[in-house]
Amino acid sequence: MHRPRALSIYDIGRTPMYASQYDQRFSYCLHVPDDYSADSGKVYSLAVLVHGTERDVQTYRDSFADFSEANDCVVLVPLFPVGIPDPGEFDGYKYLRHGDIRFDLILLAMVEEVTGTYRVDSRRFLLFGFSGGGHFAHRFLYLHPERVRAVTIGAPGAVTLLDESLPWPAGIDGTLETLGRRVDPSALRETAVHLLIGAEDTQTRAIRVGAGHPAWIPGVNDEGVPRTGRMLALKHSLERHGLAVRYDVVPGVGHHGPSLFGRVKNFFTHVLTADARAPSR
Repeated sequence: MHRPRALSIYDIGRTPMYASQYDQRFSYCLHVPDDYSADSGKVYSLAVLVHGTERDVQTYRDSFADFSEANDCVVLVPLFPVGIPDPGEFDGYKYLRHGDIRFDLILLAMVEEVTGTYRVDSRRFLLFGFSGGGHFAHRFLYLHPERVRAVTIGAPGAVTLLDESLPWPAGIDGTLETLGRRVDPSALRETAVHLLIGAEDTQTRAIRVGAGHPAWIPGVNDEGVPRTGRMLALKHSLERHGLAVRYDVVPGVGHHGPSLFGRVKNFFTHVLTADARAPSR
């Protein structure tokens, strides 16, 4: 458990990058609302934003500063650097595991560190990922639905369907053996799900895969299918298992995360507002 420490002026608002005490090869930054005070009893929500392949973590954090301030929400942005453990390794975090590294567990450890320093309700947090982060976000949801209050899955290059006839990561067969957890589609129904993509996100150059790639799904993710088609396949897969999905296609936008951030903030604000108005159980 992360030991609480005294906060400095650098721990409020736009913070520096912190090395994870769970594994110091990985780090994270925060936006903490300016009114945060060690003397107050206010408890804040938590939103986790997962970067794409470009790893532009501070843009993600700074773009959600207004959301953080308006919604009493601490924003956590992890950094999964390129080249861990292998030089030039870009994609491991997208599939939650690379070799002996478990990126989902690294994120959960970061959440615990933040909980040990700040008054946040981290039992169930908001989760957003775009592109490579969209890969991570929906696969994290599958393995840890009890931790995700709401998720926005933004334009992943390949999707994992809720299909037990397909091996992970094309489908969900084999997760118990490879990741230590079995996917229970019914458990996902407690999470508000938002699928988000630009209408012009149709380029395939960066996401082409052949039949030998683990993310290739016959008839869905075969070579040349754009992200828009893959997102529809994910939508239909989730809905077949009884999930209510908000499907958001933004006109005039290609594969550009910041152009979609406003939709994410609106969705998360709606979730937090609805939760606040719901009667206590």
